[in-house]
Amino acid sequence: MMNLRALAAKAIFEVLEKGVSLSVALPEQQKHLTSGKDKALLAELCYGVMRTLPQIEKRISECLEKPLKGKQRIIHQLLIVGCYQLYFTRIPSHAAISETAEACRQLKFEGMVKVVNGVLRNIQRQLTPLSTESETLSYNTPGWLIKRLKAAYPDNWQEVIQQGHERPPMWLRNNRLSQSRSDYLAALAELEIEASAGLSDDAILLAHPKDVATLPRFYEGAASVQDGAAQWAATLLAPKANELVLDACAAPGGKSCHLLELEPSIKLVAVDFDAKRLERVQQNLDRLSLTATLIHGDAANIDSWWQGEQFDRILLDAPCSATGVIRRHPDIKWLRKNHDIEELAELQRQILDHCWKWLKPGGTLLYATCSILPQENRDQISAFLAKTADAKLDTLSQQNSPQDIGWQITPGQHKMDGFYYARLLKATH
Repeated sequence: MMNLRALAAKAIFEVLEKGVSLSVALPEQQKHLTSGKDKALLAELCYGVMRTLPQIEKRISECLEKPLKGKQRIIHQLLIVGCYQLYFTRIPSHAAISETAEACRQLKFEGMVKVVNGVLRNIQRQLTPLSTESETLSYNTPGWLIKRLKAAYPDNWQEVIQQGHERPPMWLRNNRLSQSRSDYLAALAELEIEASAGLSDDAILLAHPKDVATLPRFYEGAASVQDGAAQWAATLLAPKANELVLDACAAPGGKSCHLLELEPSIKLVAVDFDAKRLERVQQNLDRLSLTATLIHGDAANIDSWWQGEQFDRILLDAPCSATGVIRRHPDIKWLRKNHDIEELAELQRQILDHCWKWLKPGGTLLYATCSILPQENRDQISAFLAKTADAKLDTLSQQNSPQDIGWQITPGQHKMDGFYYARLLKATH
């Protein structure tokens, strides 16, 4: 069987060298493991490395005579895994070093075993504090992102970054078609699963993450896993009976399902650009016994796949930098680049303009992102309102102050992910 450290190096190589997201790369490597405990350790190593990457990279570069290039990059990633174990896990150092050296053999780099052993023993002998000589190193966050967060959150940018390093809690969405939230909380309590009610009507916060298989009637559709912030989408869009509703970027389908749980009589059209991810939407609908019209298409070109009438309500969960969910996806810090922000803002603008045309007069559009950057949120909506005569911003009672443009949730606020919402109303004339 493939050594666990070798699998970790492969997953990290996919992310850092090929730009694959960890949520895709990790399950590919977990397939090679049978025990749940091993799968959990593999995840812990990969996620941990993504959270602490600059400091570990720096420590390894200090111990290598020359950087590893080309085919040897996989051994560089293996050293990262080794170093992470020595600094951040309770794995005994002798085991961490011997297992990592063994992984080097399995990766077919017999000639590098001495190097791996030497570097890791050297680090272990003098476990000096990791470097904090620059902001990137202190905060384990790329410089461009620190700069943007300082500008957006001058008073609490350090806390925003810190929250991105925390381990995210597990939230459930109670399916009100199945039982009331208080009944589900009682069912959890009966199994001694500690949980509490969240701010929105269906949200439940677990004190400790649990395997869904241990949750009461999960596979029968009694509840879904969805962050507390994302659960506001359906609530804020507030669909009414029999309305025609569009979920414009629907995958993986949590918000689509929630809309149908709130108002099963709506005619819901769920569209996504990614056919593979659309399959996930169908799986989620099936588990909850819900139905929607699923379309593989582009939300920036509705004309090409929809010949029906305009929509009463549109949920636009726009493609974004995902800077609000770094605590769940720490690889975002290394996959995103500074220039992506302007490109994403342009794409959001196109989709928003286009969706607006497909909204009925008197209709409601909810703009949402899991970003914490104003360029994608407040600034985006400001610019849209300035040029769109029949658009009006609806103040949300949740927002931090009535003067705000929309509601910006920062990571960790009420234990939720970072998220943004703006509700727009279209004039009736």
